[in-house]
Amino acid sequence: MTGAYDYDLFTIGAGSGGVAGTRRAASYGARTAIAEEWRFGGTCVLRGCVPKKLLIYGTHFAHEMADARGYGWEVDGNLDWSKLVAAKNRETDRLEGIYRNLLSGAGVEAIAGRARIIGPNAVEIGGRRITSKYILIAAGGRPERPDIPGIEYSITSNEALDLQELPRRIVIVGGGFIAVEFAGIFRAAGASVTIVIRGEKILRGFDEDIRDHLTAELLKQGISINPGVSVTRIDRSAGRKRATLSDGREMDADTIMFATGRVPNTRDLGLESVGVHLDKSGGIAVDEWQKTTVAGIYAIGDVTNRINLTPVAIAEGRALAETLFNSNPTSMDHTDVPSAVFSQPPVGTVGLSELEAIRLYGVEGVDVYKATFRPMKHTISGRDERTMMKLIVESATGRVRGVHMVGADAPEIIQGVAIAVKAGLTKKAFDRTVAIHPTAAEEFVLMRDKLKR
Repeated sequence: MTGAYDYDLFTIGAGSGGVAGTRRAASYGARTAIAEEWRFGGTCVLRGCVPKKLLIYGTHFAHEMADARGYGWEVDGNLDWSKLVAAKNRETDRLEGIYRNLLSGAGVEAIAGRARIIGPNAVEIGGRRITSKYILIAAGGRPERPDIPGIEYSITSNEALDLQELPRRIVIVGGGFIAVEFAGIFRAAGASVTIVIRGEKILRGFDEDIRDHLTAELLKQGISINPGVSVTRIDRSAGRKRATLSDGREMDADTIMFATGRVPNTRDLGLESVGVHLDKSGGIAVDEWQKTTVAGIYAIGDVTNRINLTPVAIAEGRALAETLFNSNPTSMDHTDVPSAVFSQPPVGTVGLSELEAIRLYGVEGVDVYKATFRPMKHTISGRDERTMMKLIVESATGRVRGVHMVGADAPEIIQGVAIAVKAGLTKKAFDRTVAIHPTAAEEFVLMRDKLKR
């Protein structure tokens, strides 16, 4: 690498994507540095996937204890919410230490502070000017709240992860995956939960059967869902909050949480001043090679506002390192990316929804297979929960174009099925696969009857 610069790669943001890409670059001999103004690990490790999943594990014991009684166990217990949060914090602290050690072991210089781009090959951090042949922006995203009266009395997912006391009543504004995941957490922990959404259904963008099935399961648990309305103001009195809705109704709660979306973390990075193009949401525009509109500046992950998933950011970062430092031009394939919603019950999905498939191939060009059933476990536990599984098949080729599931272990099951979708396997290949019995997953290879329209 040239010695004309302080570094070969300077990364802004020490989340999963930035760390993965920078470490990979360092392994190829690049002189690397990474700047982080908060803690190492980013959204996923500290404010997202990991701590949220730990709270889901912790609160799901309520369901497990209820199931155990049906099997003859005399089980009872009370949740100490503060102990659960403390245990979660110990684990995220441990993971942050691992991230720091990974960077140090790879020879990456870690710099604390907020970096700001001051030129195509230069950044400023803490009054220090640093030059780099390449700059990688991996600053992630942040929760966004609407500008309404009293918004300061609400919280976002960031604060929800660290509540020291469990609210008795909580209003969650939003119907995306973050909203339904926290709804499941708080409801299982014993809180009264109300969801408020502007649209008619939760999980916009997901297959319609996923949206409908999960809605039914949430309602069974006592979660209230209020569609077609928004919160217009929040008032506080005697420690309680009151949300006024667009239809005039008022809702009282201990906590009001907004989960109405996240925006790219591009404020005050100096991007506009050097000519980096941003879209309307503030996302950085990049091509298939992660290049921005300025030579030498690249961006990956949520800051580009494309597929905002941690594994995608990691793959993009590693692909960039291969391209720049290993003479191995690599671009991230953004098709058929599997995803999960860790609701209770969880969702797993990969490929096209039914509506997306119909738009591509026409109504007659799509075959749909669907099964709903009571899981074997609940025939004795007594829990009123049903599983939904669905296959979307392109009629002309027989290729499975989408797989969707709501039910226990859905993310684990879909991770394996996603390999088949990515490989382009056909429905006949699914049919020839021997089922593992008794399991829920076997239903994916046993579906024979097409849905009639």
